[in-house]
Amino acid sequence: KEDGPLLAAQIGSELQKQFAILPGGRGINGHPVIFLPDFPAFSELPEEELQNVLRYLTSVPSTTASEVGFILIIDRRLDRWAAVRATLLRIAVRSSNLHLVLVLRPTTLLQRTLSDILFKYNRDEFKMKVVMLSTVTELHAYIDPGQLTTDLGGTQEYHHDSWISHRTAIEAFALMVKTVAQTLQAFGTELAETELPNDAEATVELLQEHTLKKDTMKTDLKVALSQGGRLLACINEPLQADAEYNMTQDEMENLATVQRLMGQLDETETAFDDFWERHRTKLEQCLQLRHFEKHFREVRPQLDVMYERLSGFSEISISPAHAEHVLRELSSHEERAYLIDLALSLANEGDRLIENSHYAEDSIRPKCTELRGVCEEISSTLRSKKSLLLRALELHHSLEKWCEEGIFLLANQPVDRCQSQDGAEAALQELERYLDTAALHTITDHGAICCQYEAVSLLYQDHIDKVFQKQSSVQEMFEKRRVSLKKLAAKQTRPVQPVAPRPEVKSPLSSPSKSSLNTCRYKSGESPVHNGSTRHASLSEEEENLAVLRRHVMNELLETERAYVEELLCVLEGYAAEMDNPAMAHLIPSTLQSKKDILFGNMPEIYQFHKRTFLKELEAYTDCPELVGRCFLERMKDLQIYEAYCQNKPRSESLWRQCSDCAFFQECQKKLEHKLGLDSYLLKPVQRITKYQLLLKELLKYSKGCDGADDLQEALSSILGILKAVNDSMHLIAITGYEGNLSELGRLLMQGSFSVWTEHKKGHAKVKDLARFKPMQRHLFLHEKALLFCKRREENGEGYEKAPSYSFKHLLRMSAVGITENAKGDNKKFEIWCNSREEVFIVQAPTTDIKTAWVNEIRKVLTQQLKACRGRRVWFNLMSHHSLRQSECIKDVLPPVFKLSCSSFECLTRTGWNKPSLSADASEEIDGFSSGEDPMNSDTEDDVVKKLAPGKYTVVADCEKAGPQELSVKSGDMVQLIREGEEGQWFVKNLRSGRDGWVAAANLLSLISESKSSQSLSSSGRLP
Repeated sequence: KEDGPLLAAQIGSELQKQFAILPGGRGINGHPVIFLPDFPAFSELPEEELQNVLRYLTSVPSTTASEVGFILIIDRRLDRWAAVRATLLRIAVRSSNLHLVLVLRPTTLLQRTLSDILFKYNRDEFKMKVVMLSTVTELHAYIDPGQLTTDLGGTQEYHHDSWISHRTAIEAFALMVKTVAQTLQAFGTELAETELPNDAEATVELLQEHTLKKDTMKTDLKVALSQGGRLLACINEPLQADAEYNMTQDEMENLATVQRLMGQLDETETAFDDFWERHRTKLEQCLQLRHFEKHFREVRPQLDVMYERLSGFSEISISPAHAEHVLRELSSHEERAYLIDLALSLANEGDRLIENSHYAEDSIRPKCTELRGVCEEISSTLRSKKSLLLRALELHHSLEKWCEEGIFLLANQPVDRCQSQDGAEAALQELERYLDTAALHTITDHGAICCQYEAVSLLYQDHIDKVFQKQSSVQEMFEKRRVSLKKLAAKQTRPVQPVAPRPEVKSPLSSPSKSSLNTCRYKSGESPVHNGSTRHASLSEEEENLAVLRRHVMNELLETERAYVEELLCVLEGYAAEMDNPAMAHLIPSTLQSKKDILFGNMPEIYQFHKRTFLKELEAYTDCPELVGRCFLERMKDLQIYEAYCQNKPRSESLWRQCSDCAFFQECQKKLEHKLGLDSYLLKPVQRITKYQLLLKELLKYSKGCDGADDLQEALSSILGILKAVNDSMHLIAITGYEGNLSELGRLLMQGSFSVWTEHKKGHAKVKDLARFKPMQRHLFLHEKALLFCKRREENGEGYEKAPSYSFKHLLRMSAVGITENAKGDNKKFEIWCNSREEVFIVQAPTTDIKTAWVNEIRKVLTQQLKACRGRRVWFNLMSHHSLRQSECIKDVLPPVFKLSCSSFECLTRTGWNKPSLSADASEEIDGFSSGEDPMNSDTEDDVVKKLAPGKYTVVADCEKAGPQELSVKSGDMVQLIREGEEGQWFVKNLRSGRDGWVAAANLLSLISESKSSQSLSSSGRLP
């Protein structure tokens, strides 16, 4: 009980005895008065009870009053001196805070006399100031009667039961206030540490949960306030009954205590309400943000689809009808403008959130900018394409209308009218009238057309040239027809049926230009194309079309490359260089100073490579786009600089988010007149390295059968490899907790997420069984020298900052692992094991394709390690084609530089694996492949020659015979081991050639290998 303050409820029974009370009076100098009334059984009180009551009574007054010291009044008028002395001695134990002890001594003559005499001799025993009083009148000289109870001749009313009740209620209220405050503080801490959910549904649930808890807290708070109010009313009750009632000092302190506690409750409630309002606002803003992000994720892909479809509409039209068709399609896109309105409305909603001081302003603002940028780009593209098509349609009409109508006129002149002189003259006049309009409708000045239709003249240059030729052909046709009609009009001859083609043309507008040109050639005396050459012509036309498409893709590659270089230069000069400009230094925030390398990464290196090297080399392939794959292959190592840029991108993005609103970036953007912020341009290198593979795919599609097709395919594969390496490296840099150097593990080959079970041979059986049913989610990183097991941890944030991190858990050296390709029960599982299957990791891939890719890659690593270990010596795999019934162990002769784990072959028999540590199904599950143990740990005692067993074997290397009775064998031959001879010779039969002969056993061991029907591989690897 000494550890904390006592409460009235804890010593209620002791207080009820009333052997010591605190009536609330004060001495002349404000000393609190404790009164010990006459109590015959005082000497029988346990010491602990007495000390607890005195300790409690001295703790009730205020600290200020207690520091002055207490006055203790002991009433022993009806007792004896021995009792007085005993009482004083017991009180002396706690006399440290007693200012004065007033004793009303016994009133009988004998006891009074004894007390007078003995008190003088025993005064020093009490160690406190004691005054012996004979009457209460003498007591009044020390304490005012108004501060004494009626028992001591005073006027103060004291009710012990009421006093205990008040003290118990006050202390219970104080405890309630403390509990409520602690509960509110704990709830506030919980709210402050709560992570915001990532979806709207979870946010709504969290808001409802917190609101329910808040309501419960508020209810408890109201209950405490209500109890405090009742307690105040109870303390003030005497004043309500008697306005002239004078409260004692203790009663006034009780009143002050309750009022102070009520004030604390009010302050706590106000502070909690303020905090809750902020928390509720943040949750509501979080809900608004999740709805905004959800709508953004819905609208953004639709805008991309719309833009992609819009980009698919060519500004080039081959005819007026085609131009009108494309225009109608564009008009249908204009009718879908509601999507743009929806995106702009979403951007405006984001602006309203920012205006309302949303906490995620840095996340909302870029999305609003992106939406507006995409909408503007779509609208601008739509307007541009429509404008170009309208100009193209106008150009089509201005260029081809006269030719089309002229051809229609020639084709529809009635032949019978031309047989007479009048008819010939009429037809001639009709032709001449039409020719008179040639000056108004034909092209006479090529430059004038280009100036008039500058927007589309470059796109239609070839078409304009063809129209020039077409006009010449039409005029030639008119001239020939006019000469013929003049001859008919000049002389009368017998009617002649002129040979003239009648093309099936219905109207001038529907007459295709191709038919017109064919008609022109026929009229000029050219014969139509024979059927025998139709296929060749069609093939040539298809090749020409593919060449046009290749040139189009190549043009896009070059144009976008030039634009990309210009954009990089613009960023480096308009932003990076300005960071070193003293005139702009005052606009740069402290968080951005000296961090140019973080913000821009190795963009200067990328710019120099593209400007000085790559662009010029690409331009060299302008006329032969199908060969551009060679350029990519030659510069593939240089393109790997993008890996460093992408690895730095998360740091750059984080820095940008901290400083995106600073005046420096706004000023630079204003000078450059950019609609988009710097973050959009920092994304350009990532977009560019991705764009290359799309362009290469297009070129490859149009280059089938060309000389450079293989180079294009290889370049595409290499670019995809770079993209994979970039993606893998982004995951690799997120690994935490690995104390070594990741670069020492070799190149990262693959990475991915899997379900993993573990088995330990030496572990408890129950633990092994449980491990099979409780997979761990692990992210595996396969390096050339090691396999890392990590745990994926999602991080909060936006953009690149939301990338996951990986906690390192385990590492397996590839020099000590093996694989089992097929784990029983699931074709998506495989096993990775080490130390002779002392530790087995059962790995389940998401799909069988992923499993196959990983198994192949691990097998490739192990095979490469084996080749490196054996040096020049050849290592072969034992493969058995049948089973032996005997359990004789087969031992292998291994190169001294490389040693298999002894357990890998000690129990390998013709019937399969019989390891005692494996289950009965283990032989079906093992499909193992191991790189063996460390050569430095090899045991020469294990390297002994073991005997071969009769059976069929596959030869895996050529061996020429060294003597007349020896047999030559080649790789792939199947041999039957018949019998063992002397001096280490075996007699075998070549089942392919049917010949038999002797082969040295030592050579045979290095040439043949036993196959298992289960295809279980040891550390040597699989050979086909």
